[in-house]
Amino acid sequence: MSKKIFYLLTLLRPANIITAVSDIIAGVAISGVLVFNTASNYFILDLVLLILSTIGLYGGGIVFNDIFDLEADTINRPERILPRGLVSKNEALLLGSTMLLMGIGVAFAVSVLSGILALIISLLALSYDKISKHYSVAGPLNMGLCRGGNLLLGMSIINDAVANYWYIGIIPIIFIAAITLTAKKEAFGNNKSAILLALMLDAIVVALFFYIGYIIGFRFWVLLPFLLFWYGINFFAKYKAFIYNQPIYIQKAVKTGVLSLIPLNASYVAGSAGLFYALPVLALLPLSILLAKKFAVT
Repeated sequence: MSKKIFYLLTLLRPANIITAVSDIIAGVAISGVLVFNTASNYFILDLVLLILSTIGLYGGGIVFNDIFDLEADTINRPERILPRGLVSKNEALLLGSTMLLMGIGVAFAVSVLSGILALIISLLALSYDKISKHYSVAGPLNMGLCRGGNLLLGMSIINDAVANYWYIGIIPIIFIAAITLTAKKEAFGNNKSAILLALMLDAIVVALFFYIGYIIGFRFWVLLPFLLFWYGINFFAKYKAFIYNQPIYIQKAVKTGVLSLIPLNASYVAGSAGLFYALPVLALLPLSILLAKKFAVT
């Protein structure tokens, strides 16, 4: 792999993109299509297109985040690709724009609803990158809406599923808000109050999972091991970040939170489609961890 391709891939955060792919599979599982329509060729094509869409949306959004942060990163995160000049700003603009347009375009190929959701997600991502992340409430909420929208994008494989189960998107909104809160002052430390609030939000996610899962009809005995695994790894990572409250522990907690979206999504899949589909989703976690060792996550 040439160094330039490696730097461009680093900008896209491949490990994080795997988590976005798991969002789509979770949304597809919630829609019910895995149980009732797996023999359809249209289903497989739409699934592939929605996965390509989320790769474009996430990749484009994260590249623009680095572009908007360039001035601050030159001081606070000089190790990143753009401050080091390994990829020029114009190259990053071209990469980010291409990824976002690809994400929106292939979503419209699935359905108008999928395309509209992709367009909304891209606008939310850009608004977070440029404006809302600088605000303590609006930033975490905005980022959470991106993830909630991504889950709905997966559900849009069956248009009625979005109308019937849209409220399940509240769960990733709250959890991503918890991650974003944890990431506050990740370069400096001293953010105990934010981490404490994030721990409370994680507990609310568990409670909501049971409440909404009961309404939808999740199979709790199947999903419980996945959900406990997700909660456990986040609790211990945030607890360490709270006790030691130094950048290295905070960044590890953020990294754990991002990667743990995979077991959280496996919980949706287990509850709605069963163990047979949930285990392959969980198997994405080692791949994401491997990529996280090679490429940046935060």
